[in-house]
Amino acid sequence: FSTRYALRIPHSAIRIPLQHHHAHIASCMAENNHKGDRSVIGVAFDGTGYGSDGDIWGGEFLIADYKSFDRALHLAYVPLPGGDAATRKPARVAFSHLLAANVSLDLDLPSVAALSPTEQNIITKQIANGLNSPLTSSMGRLFDAVASLIGLRQVCRFEGQAAMELEFALPAKVSDTAYQFQISDFKSQMQVVWKPMVNQLLADLRRPLPAGEISAKFHNALVEAIVAVAGRVGEPRVVLTGGCFQNRYLTERAVRRLQEEAFRPYWHQRIPPNDGGIALGQAVAAWRAIR
Repeated sequence: FSTRYALRIPHSAIRIPLQHHHAHIASCMAENNHKGDRSVIGVAFDGTGYGSDGDIWGGEFLIADYKSFDRALHLAYVPLPGGDAATRKPARVAFSHLLAANVSLDLDLPSVAALSPTEQNIITKQIANGLNSPLTSSMGRLFDAVASLIGLRQVCRFEGQAAMELEFALPAKVSDTAYQFQISDFKSQMQVVWKPMVNQLLADLRRPLPAGEISAKFHNALVEAIVAVAGRVGEPRVVLTGGCFQNRYLTERAVRRLQEEAFRPYWHQRIPPNDGGIALGQAVAAWRAIR
């Protein structure tokens, strides 16, 4: 809405566009009084944000300052069948992840059982034909998929419900065990590949492993991916931002692990990490742009 408004106001106005996740990172930098004299690794994990390449971003690792950014890595893309409709039905997102991982669509899987044969057929055709199935790197949607795969939530009544239930499923005592991600080069763009995690998670489901332990291994995997990317990029300052960092366990573990590996983490403590905080980032970045 703010972009549409900016395009309608008189031509004499100065318009300064700012990519959504860059605004998240600038917000956290500003909250932590970062001068912007050195770049940071901005880890922006959220639901959706329009990306510079026209796809839907949300699992981003950006090398950024207040004025600009380079996309260093991102979560591997997956089709989002039905677009926004998929945010309300995590089973659709999970089904897309299963198709992309080339695993068997067994009816005993909660995500598959939650979809009628007709829905499964429609989703398969949507993805195959690219019909209303935009690509997304969204970490929020990966949270949805995992919550659906382990049977916690198949239909959401509000944004973030599945991710919240995945966090709440964490056991009182969490081990350090983590699923595996891969960092690979795809079309000259580094990606954090989630497919190994899906296969390991399905194996745990069939053991069966309790949902809380699966949730813990998933959360720990995200943290280890952050640490691994930070080590590969080599910038010591790491900014944690985006709606997924409303998750207390994810934030606290990421901060601790980064500190253990001699990085300097920045995180939100007064400004919301979700979209409620991006206005600060927009204001500071705009001010820097016109100085």
